[in-house]
Amino acid sequence: MLVRGLLVGLLAGLVAGGFAFVFGEPRVDSAIALEEAAAARAAPAEAHEGHDHGEGAEVSRPVQKAGLFLATGLYGLAVGGVFALVFAGLRGRVGPRSDGRLALASAGTAFVAVILVPFVKYPANPPAVGDPATIGNRTLLYVVMVLVGLAAVAIAVATARRASSADPWVRWVSAMGSFLVPVVAAWVLLPPVNEVPAGFPATLLWEFRLASLGTQLVFWAAFGVLFGWVSDRAARPVQADPARTAGTARTGGAAGAAVEPG
Repeated sequence: MLVRGLLVGLLAGLVAGGFAFVFGEPRVDSAIALEEAAAARAAPAEAHEGHDHGEGAEVSRPVQKAGLFLATGLYGLAVGGVFALVFAGLRGRVGPRSDGRLALASAGTAFVAVILVPFVKYPANPPAVGDPATIGNRTLLYVVMVLVGLAAVAIAVATARRASSADPWVRWVSAMGSFLVPVVAAWVLLPPVNEVPAGFPATLLWEFRLASLGTQLVFWAAFGVLFGWVSDRAARPVQADPARTAGTARTGGAAGAAVEPG
């Protein structure tokens, strides 16, 4: 199962990399062009100091674009390995009994907890957005939101299991409410982060954020479907060859007749 998770994660990562290459990279190029133009206007003599993302950068844009698939592939390997271990622990304990349905439900839940919940509070930003001096604080806040999402899912699952004997509507409403309470509380209590510079195009900002969220959605959708399909195939009983079965039966019958006392 671990090997299955690694291989499926790698494939889903490459699929997500293709989506990011088509829909995300053009927005990154536009954001970099705005950043370099602003740097050139502010200090022409330092236009290429710390702001060069083109051919003269330490890692040029063509190399960065090629490395995108390496990054998403490694991301898929890591997620696939962790997902497979968690999935093995969930089988037969929570969720649907079918491996395929459990994989889809688990992938969807992971997307909501790890990606969607933090994204609503702290969405992704393109280059030229964000103060480098606050990157540590912003990373910490994002990790806190990820932990809140995972804790909210665990609370919701525990609530649903405790209310298993209740009406299905009561069970689902209780689980949803127990999920939303910590999430909404974190959205309200955690400090906002708004470092978008004045004059940055709002359309480009939201196109980049949608492309970033879409990349994650494509990855988790592809991973859930592929992992569920492979898991269902692996769970099917092996069908015996009719000819071989018949031959074994005839051999066994002859042997039985030979040793049967007369």
